[in-house]
Amino acid sequence: MQMASGNTTYGSDENGLICGYRFAPDQPAEPVASATQALQDLAGPSVSGGFVWLHLNLSHAGALAWMRAHTNLSENFFDALHEGSRSTRIERDGETLFAVINDVTFDFSFDASDVATLWLAVSEHAVISARSRPLRAIDRLRTAVKRGETLRSSAELLDHLLRDQADELQRVVRGATGKVDDIEDAMLDGRPDGHGTELSRLRRLMVRLQRLLAPEPSALQRTLARPPRWLKAADLQDLNGSSEEFALVLGDIAALQERIKLMQDESQARVAEENNRTLFTLTMVTVLALPINLISGLFGMNVGGIPLADHGHGFWTMLGIIGAATVGLALLVRRKIRPRKD
Repeated sequence: MQMASGNTTYGSDENGLICGYRFAPDQPAEPVASATQALQDLAGPSVSGGFVWLHLNLSHAGALAWMRAHTNLSENFFDALHEGSRSTRIERDGETLFAVINDVTFDFSFDASDVATLWLAVSEHAVISARSRPLRAIDRLRTAVKRGETLRSSAELLDHLLRDQADELQRVVRGATGKVDDIEDAMLDGRPDGHGTELSRLRRLMVRLQRLLAPEPSALQRTLARPPRWLKAADLQDLNGSSEEFALVLGDIAALQERIKLMQDESQARVAEENNRTLFTLTMVTVLALPINLISGLFGMNVGGIPLADHGHGFWTMLGIIGAATVGLALLVRRKIRPRKD
């Protein structure tokens, strides 16, 4: 299915092409109508200094076969596709930048499983990206390109994507912080019950985001130390800036993790205090019932010589003895548990 000028097909191409754009210096991107036209653009951009971006859907049956047949990507790229989700990283693969970027899904609902992977191969004149599930960062990049934002190079597209991912991660952290604030207010108001599960879920989410979305510093530093020849100084500076933005967001995640841990400790301490109070009450009831059980047990034996058996007021006499023994025991226990004054 081909599209009219100025529009983009979304997942309707027979080879799994979600969208494609041809970039020229200082000009808005031109949409690529089909995979066939994309092949011609990959062979050599029509404008000197330009590049092509192709974004494919790996859930499409023909996408992987088309990529193997026509994009000349290395086997490292296809091996990474079969590895599944790993930590975000940017590596050099010959004269190509290879990136694995984990991002939250488009329908993200604060669940640790709502994280999917985007694979990219970035060369001087082509960017090939592929994903199985819709992702927020790549959708923001596509929206910006459709609005007419210009990109001077393929490396700037990668930098734009990384910054969009950092923005999405910051948005997730901001939403999680709001939830933690509500739980903290409830705990301070004396309503600690029912928050342990939610705190555990938020902590698992932060741990997973930090592990998957944070770019590997060593891989990025190796890439920036020995970049491909076509990568310009301005591009290197932009990628370093993206790394610093991620460092700030990861600092916020670490602080939120520590805050959640402290709240979990507080919640567990309050639950333990409630359990101790309940156990203490049960123990006191058992202790105070000791005279009743002991005396009633003795007088319940069917043997001769039971005191007051023939006395007219024997029942009331024994009831008074039991009551007095219980009161005396209660006073003794109260004296023992009363805090000592220094």
